[in-house]
Amino acid sequence: MSGQDIRYLQLLRKEYKTIQEASAEVAHLQAIMHLPKGTEHFLSDLHGEHAAFLHILHNASGVIKTKIKDLYCDLLSRHEQDMLCTLIYYPDEKLAMLKKQGVVDDEWYRLTIYRLIEVCKMCSVKYTRKRVRDAMPRAMGALIEELLLNDGTPDKEGYYKAIMQSILETEQADAMIIALSQMIQTLVIDRLHIIGDVFDRGPRPDKIMDALENYHQVDVQWGNHDIVWMGAAARSEACIAQVIVTSVKYGNLETLEVGYGISLRPLTTLAMTCYADDPCEAFRPRDNGEELHEDEMELARMHKAAAVLLFKLEGQLLERHPEYGMADRRLLHRIDFERRVITLDGKEYPLRSGLFPTIDPADPYALTPLEREVMDKLILEFAHSEKLQRHAQFLYSAGGMYLCCNGNLLYHGCIPMDEEGRFAPIPVSRTEKLCGRAAIDAADQLARQGYFARLGSQERRDGQDFMWYLWSGPYSPLFGKSRMATFERYFIADKETHTEIKNAYYDYQNDEATACRILGEFGLSESGFIINGHVPVKLNQGESPIRAGGRLLVIDGGLSRAYQKVTGIAGYTLVFSSHELSLVAHQPFESRQSAISSEQDIRSVQSPVMEMPRRVLIADTDEGRALRQRIDDLMALIYAYRSGVIKESRG
Repeated sequence: MSGQDIRYLQLLRKEYKTIQEASAEVAHLQAIMHLPKGTEHFLSDLHGEHAAFLHILHNASGVIKTKIKDLYCDLLSRHEQDMLCTLIYYPDEKLAMLKKQGVVDDEWYRLTIYRLIEVCKMCSVKYTRKRVRDAMPRAMGALIEELLLNDGTPDKEGYYKAIMQSILETEQADAMIIALSQMIQTLVIDRLHIIGDVFDRGPRPDKIMDALENYHQVDVQWGNHDIVWMGAAARSEACIAQVIVTSVKYGNLETLEVGYGISLRPLTTLAMTCYADDPCEAFRPRDNGEELHEDEMELARMHKAAAVLLFKLEGQLLERHPEYGMADRRLLHRIDFERRVITLDGKEYPLRSGLFPTIDPADPYALTPLEREVMDKLILEFAHSEKLQRHAQFLYSAGGMYLCCNGNLLYHGCIPMDEEGRFAPIPVSRTEKLCGRAAIDAADQLARQGYFARLGSQERRDGQDFMWYLWSGPYSPLFGKSRMATFERYFIADKETHTEIKNAYYDYQNDEATACRILGEFGLSESGFIINGHVPVKLNQGESPIRAGGRLLVIDGGLSRAYQKVTGIAGYTLVFSSHELSLVAHQPFESRQSAISSEQDIRSVQSPVMEMPRRVLIADTDEGRALRQRIDDLMALIYAYRSGVIKESRG
């Protein structure tokens, strides 16, 4: 053994002091390797739809209902099964409702707790006792463990009856039901993968983030809507302006003002001061021909004020970064303010509005003193939002640009390509061109640098700017389009200017050889799957989520209400159990209240993607590889003990 090996084993000796202790741990780890792998759930493009997402989380994409049906199909009516499901999903609220209805008494408690224990047993059969114990709420853990061990032995019948009677007499039945329900929810999903875009469009992405940061095992692959919020938390001016534009555009200020405590009063002041006489036609929250109410008109003014601020800040950013190749997106200096036209690609287009009270034609990208003051105040609002900063830090610690997990490759958008299908360079450096995995690794590092580098440093500013590029750059792996034609849609009626061309990656999405090449680029075998989202699957137009000969799965099924008319469903969950890989297609979620009061579950249809040739064990997973390395280390320690290189410790 080398000196370094011995030093490592000396450290390991502190945990396993004898041959017997090390050998016992080896036996334990080798046994774990033969357990079935835990069930992974994959969701994408949540877009702030917190009520639907939380329900899918509570019902485990329909898995809990299936387990109850398997367990009680011959014993309980459909209504009784639905009521038990709803109790597991929403135990506090359902208990309160049932008490009001006079349903709850001691016998109901006994029967319900017994049924929940049975469901809990069913969900825990493939876990170690330690894993099951970790899922138990601490206060009720000892009692739950005893009840789970009840195998019907007559000798202990009185013992278990006494436990149940004590639970009732001490008025802990509600706490026991809530604890068991939460435990079932924890056990039924071993690991949750979010394939990007938690933020924007829907009402409360912050509530989704609250749930994710408290989830037992979760990872997040950043989407372009996530990265722009992360950039805003990092104090990027362009990202802050973009977040505000998107929030105002969708009339969704609740996330900013209520969720994150960010005041938009500075923007309101700017809008009223500079745009009070502007009709702001292109910026109205809805265009239905009706006269706008004053609060809607205020939103329109705020929208335009934020958009003009954004175009200025983007122009400044792009001047700093010619390597982005986006000089054509600096548009304000292309406007002829007197004639109200703009020149794009050598062609003139009339502007829908020529009112730009804050733009100086001689220096169109300069902020006015009032705009500068507003921007400085907004930076402080975003920087001092404790909840936003906590959520951003969670996304950094639990997330990244991509993830290789159990042989599969997870990323939100695309791997940028050129027309010939080669990996395209991503401008992660002013001097160096990187493609493929190397470029995406560098992009991940730059995004972290933009948040964690020293304030005021060039590294911090470059990272902040690159987060904006990841939001909308032409070779951004999170965006995947030639441009974001926001200005054109606001100000130019000619729709030929609104075109956004998808990256060539999407032309190769059905090519199995390309999918295998991407897997190989990330060190994965051709038997793995690529799992991504970003572009809604248009089922209504005959599109399939299964592409590239089954190697690529697009799981954006339209959880966001804005996309449901296009997709025809309301989201996908990809479920990877030890037996199979399957897609679960969800129908729209009515409401939390109807789910509790009327037991209206989301209707979900499961379709197999691939049945495993044999049951997948922990030995076949990333966890298994880590356990195998741990076993090798312990065997080396045992050898060192037996050969006298290291002596056992009896202290």
